[in-house]
Order: sequence, then C-alpha cells, then structure tokens
Amino acid sequence: MSSPRFIDRARGPLRGHVTVPGDKSIGHRAVMLNALASGQALVRGLPSGHDVASTMAAMRQLGARIEVAGEGAVRIHGTGLRLEKAPGTIDCQNSGTTMRLLSGVLCAQEGLVATLIGDESLSRRPMKRVAAPLALLGGQIETTDGHAPLHIRGARLRGAEVALPVASAQLKSAVLLAGLQAEGFSEVLEPLATRDHTEKLLTAMGVDVVSQGCRVILRGPAVPRAVDMAVPGDPSSAAFVLVAAVLVAGSDVTVEGLCLNPTRLGFLEVLRRMGARIESRVLEEVGGEPVGSIRCQAGPLRAFHIEEDEVPATIDELPLLAVAAAFAEGESRLSGAAELRVKESDRIATTASLLRAFGVEVEERPDGMVIQGGRPTGGGAVATHADHRIAMSAAVAALAAGAGGVSLDDAGAVDVSFPEFFSVLARLGA
Repeated sequence: MSSPRFIDRARGPLRGHVTVPGDKSIGHRAVMLNALASGQALVRGLPSGHDVASTMAAMRQLGARIEVAGEGAVRIHGTGLRLEKAPGTIDCQNSGTTMRLLSGVLCAQEGLVATLIGDESLSRRPMKRVAAPLALLGGQIETTDGHAPLHIRGARLRGAEVALPVASAQLKSAVLLAGLQAEGFSEVLEPLATRDHTEKLLTAMGVDVVSQGCRVILRGPAVPRAVDMAVPGDPSSAAFVLVAAVLVAGSDVTVEGLCLNPTRLGFLEVLRRMGARIESRVLEEVGGEPVGSIRCQAGPLRAFHIEEDEVPATIDELPLLAVAAAFAEGESRLSGAAELRVKESDRIATTASLLRAFGVEVEERPDGMVIQGGRPTGGGAVATHADHRIAMSAAVAALAAGAGGVSLDDAGAVDVSFPEFFSVLARLGA
C-alpha cells in the first residue's frame, strides 16, 4: 500500500545535533558474518529498515540463532560455517545486498540446495554479474534470464583469481564470502576500488585478508571468530540530512556517531568542491571503522562534474547530489554512472523526472545527466517509484525549493533504509 505525504518548504533554518540509523552496509555484514562465525556476538546499533531485516531472516532460515537483545541489538550464535542444507526458498525481498552476498555464502556449502527470490524491483536487477564470478571458483548458480530467482547448488570450491566486470562492493564481498570457504587463495580484482567493510570486518574476526588498492586476497578455508560490535551511523542516510542543511538558508546541522570510512564519503568531497561549509571529525575506531561527526552549514554552491572514477564512492548519493546541483550556480555534469540504471529504480530516469517536477532543466544521458542550476520551484507531485533514495531526495528538494511544497506518492519507500527520516527532519525544524 502506498503512503502519500506532503513536504512543505522549510519556514526557517534547520538546526541541531542528531543521529541516524546504523550503517546498512555494515549491518548486513555484521549479521551475516557473525552468523557464519564460531562463537556468539552481541551486535548493537542495527538499523531498523527492511533490508537488514531481510538478511537477519535469511540467516535464521539457514540455522543461525539470532535473539533480540534490546532495541537495535541482537545476540547471534554462529554456525561455524555449518548451515542448513535444505533451506528451501529464501525471500530477500528488496535487498540486493542480501541476495548477492548470500549467493557467495551458499554456493560454497557442499550439498546445500536453495532458491533466492525477491520482490518485483529486486527481480529486475542484474544477477548474472554475481553468478559468473562465483562460477570461476566452482559455484553453481542458475539465474532466470540473468535475474532472480537464483537456483543455487552448493559445491566444493577452489580459490581462483576473479576479475570483476563492474566496480561493486557487493560482487567483491560475494567472492570473498565464497573464498572464505574455498580451498586455497581467492583473489579479487576490481576495476575501481569500492567500499571495504567486508575486508575490515573479516580482519577484525581473525581472517587473514590482504588489500592492495583494487586487489584483495584471502586464503580459505577460514572460520571467522564472532565479535561484539556497535554499528556506527550510516553516512548514506546522513547525507540527506546534511544536504538539506547545506540547501536551506541559515541551517547548521551536526550528525554524530557516523561511520567515517573514506570509501563512503565521496559525497562530502563533491560537496566541498561545490563550496559547502563542512567540518568532519574522527573521534574513535569501532570494529576497524573510523567513527565521528559531520557538521554542515548552509551557503551558496557552485556546479560540479563527476566522472566515472568517482562513481563507486558516490553511487548511493548521486540522486541527492543531482538535487544539490539544481540549487548550485552553473551547469553540473554526471557521467560514467550507467550503474544507476539498474538500482531499485532506473535512477537516472527517476532523478531526471524528479528534477523536472521542480522546474529544473536537465538533460538525461545513457550514463548520467547534465543539470542546469538555478532556483528550483516547488509545487506539484513527485513519483518515488518505490525507491527510498528518490523519495528522500525529493523531500530534500522540497524543503529548499522556492514555494509550494511537494506531494510524494509513496513516502513509505524510505522505510527500506531510514524509517526515522521524516521525524529526524522534524526535530531539526522542518
């Protein structure tokens, strides 16, 4: 059922200190790897969105005991890589991370038979790109015309050198999770370096992982040791709050307790190039991840260009950066981002449609867009296409637009990653 919502223009500045939900990428890995590990772990700070819940449900179905231990906290009793051999059909719902990482886990479980399915959106996303690299290790995964459902028959794997077809932390992680259970060395080569949460957590769990730029090497088989951990705040969720602060006149917002892993902060570097007033501070290290705060203040922005080499570090925030470009002075260009076409929605098309709803002149291209900055207007309706990042980007645009506010056809899409999004904005004065 859709959940329409009206977002009014901000009547004053956004101000205050807030936190955001735990990092979704780290949350998936904390649940999955501790469920595979030996021993038990207390994991705190898990996000309440649907995606990590999909991973938790899948690991329970595979035999891991996961007990609620408080709000956002679970105690996980690891399986020591000994999973349920006949789990049947596992529903990954809308979570591409769940489906792709599980593919790496399950294809290395000799004798296991399983089918991975997802919702309509996930069933449109490309999955041959994960099946093909895993086949180099001996993985047996049948796709349905390159998409889900995925039919997996576990086999004994051998380590191999795997050159990934695209820069993707999900594909890299799938190969590493298969390599964790394979005989010998598994080596992953990426065209461009991507986020490294899997490598950091495996290292914290006692697995010998060597990272050298775009090359990661792991020797299997190796059973990780369960580790207690607190999941830091998600920078991809914080980005929407911080960009709202940059765009709404007079705003001054600090988000605390954030993961400040450099592979996740590409959007900050783009905002700095645009002239945004930003302060970031690392205060501690948690599970190998730097954690701290980011403060953003409103101010004028100038146009930016993003090329292919910056896309992996900004992929989740590109629709939001396109919104920022609409309020900047000059012409902004985004290229080398064809991967946006195969996200929860075609994010090039849906972002362009969103911007046009605000009166912004935008030229859609096969791998990006050209955006004419200026003074976006409000008013009218925006289709979210059931995509959480499009919904939140539209809300940010509505807060800063000239007049009128905007109606979102399905604001409930934000529940995938940031159910608290609108309440956090309200606490800041929206």
